[in-house]
Amino acid sequence: MKRRRSYEKPSEIRARKKGEAVRRARKVARKLAQREGLIAKTGRR
Repeated sequence: MKRRRSYEKPSEIRARKKGEAVRRARKVARKLAQREGLIAKTGRR
């Protein structure tokens, strides 16, 4: 995670938390789709 300053404005906190939630939701949806075989798994080399 990106290192944050000691003080964050409330609007920055809301924006960061919303972005993190979106990232988590996309990751869960991607893993579910991979398990169901809808998208191919990406292999890292």
